[in-house]
Amino acid sequence: MTELELLMENAVLRDEMEPYLDESFYLVDLDNMSTRFENEYLSCLLAWEKAPVLPISHWFEPELVLPPHLSLDDAQLKQQLHQCIGRMYEKNIMLIQTGHLSDRQLYSLIARDILPAQEKKVMLPKKYLRWQCLDIAQDEESWLRFYANNEDREKWTYETGLKLPPKGKMPFPRILPQHGG
Repeated sequence: MTELELLMENAVLRDEMEPYLDESFYLVDLDNMSTRFENEYLSCLLAWEKAPVLPISHWFEPELVLPPHLSLDDAQLKQQLHQCIGRMYEKNIMLIQTGHLSDRQLYSLIARDILPAQEKKVMLPKKYLRWQCLDIAQDEESWLRFYANNEDREKWTYETGLKLPPKGKMPFPRILPQHGG
């Protein structure tokens, strides 16, 4: 794209963004961005502003509904779980920090907490909703044992004065679809 085309696109994006502007918009220093980067930034903002808020299960056609986990044997549950994770990734939803959960626990978390969650359905390439599957405030020990790096562990010990749980081997290691961006 030429500089002129980028500037024309920028003008259109700024016009479209006008109804959504508030003081937070002016906290970003657009003057120090290239026109290409500013256009990408404005496109992301517009996509966010225009995105509908829906239960995640409604992001799918037909709606993504999981059978109750107790109705499935281990093999069926594992198959359903991997299909669900793959479908979620196709909708730019990534699961983060799942290795402390068994397949049944992760499946239940998805059915109980993730699929009914109301989220903005922003579908942009390379932009992902990263769902943290560990609530550090509720399960600090798992975070310290399996996910925290040495610096975080030292900081926690210094701040709390408590004894650290030993670093542990991930009980349920998984390779999940991930995007580095």
